[in-house]
Amino acid sequence: MRKFFQELKADLKFKTAGPGQKLSEPSRVPREKPKAEAAPKPRQGPTDEAQMAAAAALARMELKAKAKAPSSQEAIRNQVRKELMAEAAASEKGLSVEEEDLTCPDKDGAAALSVSGIYFICPLTGAVVRKDQKEKHLREAIQLYFSVDPVAASIMEIHTFNKDREKVRAGVETVAKYLDNIYLHPEEEKYRKIKLQNKVFQERISCLEGIHRFFQAIGFETKTLPVPGQGKESKQTTEEYYVLKEEMLTKLEDLKDYKEQLLSSEPVRAQLDRQLSVFKPSPEAARFELPNDFYNLTAEEIKREQRLRTEAVEKASMLRTRAMREKEEQREMRKYNYTLLRVRFPDGYILQGTFYARESVSVLYAFVREALRDDWLPFELLGPGGLKLTDENLAFNECGLVPAALLTLAWDAAVMADVEAAGEEPPASPLKPELLSRVQTLS
Repeated sequence: MRKFFQELKADLKFKTAGPGQKLSEPSRVPREKPKAEAAPKPRQGPTDEAQMAAAAALARMELKAKAKAPSSQEAIRNQVRKELMAEAAASEKGLSVEEEDLTCPDKDGAAALSVSGIYFICPLTGAVVRKDQKEKHLREAIQLYFSVDPVAASIMEIHTFNKDREKVRAGVETVAKYLDNIYLHPEEEKYRKIKLQNKVFQERISCLEGIHRFFQAIGFETKTLPVPGQGKESKQTTEEYYVLKEEMLTKLEDLKDYKEQLLSSEPVRAQLDRQLSVFKPSPEAARFELPNDFYNLTAEEIKREQRLRTEAVEKASMLRTRAMREKEEQREMRKYNYTLLRVRFPDGYILQGTFYARESVSVLYAFVREALRDDWLPFELLGPGGLKLTDENLAFNECGLVPAALLTLAWDAAVMADVEAAGEEPPASPLKPELLSRVQTLS
């Protein structure tokens, strides 16, 4: 059978598109317009804690999938009151909103969360950590790396923990000039001393996290020296300097290498864990319950969303221009950092993964292809409504595939016809056996 598929694969070069090639003209998956919801009647004189609890409850209402829309504004208000009571109970127990979601099942018997959160893989340790622990873990990993390579570790700190990339660029380029001067003029003592109170050093370099550990790692030491140019009769003052150790003059090539590392390095980025899962056929495939990690909402943004929902009913009755509608759609897209996508195969099995909302559709095609027993078989992905996702350069949020979506995989009809004509029996499932060995059941 493998021989048959290999021959068929070679034949496909002349009549089907290869992996990554577009199969038809681009088309976008239509997205549903967000439904307007009435906001609860504000309470008088709320405390800060009450405001945050109310805002979180309203935000979570929007996240949860609903089988039916509320039949009336009174139903909405009742649901809000219920959420607020849950928030208050969680607050009394000292639990965060997220902890309450994970530890206390909904009393109405709602399904468990589709995923427990967003996770990342540390490139230095290989550990899988929650989103809110990512930076702490990276700091600890880089700190441990100082015992292995202090120069590389300090460079990691500079590029990873200074978020203003323009400041980082200006700072490392200035340091590179210092090192170039030493390398090109090793006999000049003035180039081996850097005054710490120098205006350029203070504005461009000293403000960068990790920069002082870098200077120490490459052979500089701190010294207090007299200010040059003062007469013997005048009262001498002193200033702090970085001074290159004498032994480093025999290691000028090392200094040159350190400079190149500093200029060429990139931030250490934890990789998003796809949390790949395979599920048995289930009528619950289109139902999603997502944790708050999937939503790009700060405390201030939650308050703003509460205010916007208060105005939603009025806006729904207004005649809006196309530009106004597009502006609102753009705002909706920016709410989400991540998306949970499921791909249903013809045999009913479901492949699930977590993605950035701004990743392109091509990433999903690659994700599915890597899960196939025969990754050369051509296929198409159909979004909600049955429209083909043919423009692989579009981002998920541009296709309306956020914060979650169920897609359908369709095999190339011509290839399947060839398989049937050859009388060959296809595998029981197109997924890799190692994935099927850990298949789960959707709850």
